[in-house]
Amino acid sequence: MARINLIDGDDGVTRCSWGDSPPIYRSYHDNEWGFPVADDHRLFEKLCLEGFQAGLSWLTILRKRENFRAAFAGFDFERVAHFGNGDVERLLGDEGIIRHRGKIEATINNARRAVELAEAEGSLASYVWRFESEPDGAALSKDLKRRGWRFVGPTTVYAFMQAMGLVNDHFEGCASRPAVQRARERFSPP
Repeated sequence: MARINLIDGDDGVTRCSWGDSPPIYRSYHDNEWGFPVADDHRLFEKLCLEGFQAGLSWLTILRKRENFRAAFAGFDFERVAHFGNGDVERLLGDEGIIRHRGKIEATINNARRAVELAEAEGSLASYVWRFESEPDGAALSKDLKRRGWRFVGPTTVYAFMQAMGLVNDHFEGCASRPAVQRARERFSPP
C-alpha cells in the first residue's frame, strides 16, 4: 500500500493514517481494531454500534461507547431482547447515546434475532466466523437480513468484520499489522 495510508505518530509508531489522532482513536487502533474476537456480547456490541455509526463518524460512537454499554445492558443480547416500548422511550431520552428511534428499535430487534441465532447455531461467534473466507461483508449482510436483522448493510458488516478480526486490514507498514496477524494465526474460530 502507498505510504499515504500510514502516519508516524509523535510516539514514533507508524499506524494506519486514521488511527493516530485523537488519543482515543490511537488506543482503539493499537489495542482493539482487527484483533480477533469470539465473545458473543462483544460481537453483538460491535454490530450494533456499527449500525448506530451509519451516517456518522466512528469517533462519535467511540466517544459514546461506555454510555451505549450502560444503556443497552452491556450489549447482553439476552437482556436487550426483553426491552420494550418503555425502554425505547427511555433510550430516546438518553443524551449519552445516539437518539435515533430506528437504530434503537433495530438494536432491540437484532438482540431478539441474536438470541434465535445463538440457539440455532450454538453461538453468535460460531455463526459469524463462518464468513471469514468471504471478507467483503456482502454474504454475512445478506444472511443477517434474511434472518430479520436490521441496519446490517454490506458496508456496516464489512466494518464489523475489520474491527472484529475476520480480516486484517491494517495497512502494510502499520505497526499493528504483524501483531494482528499473529493473533489471527493463534486464534481458533469457535
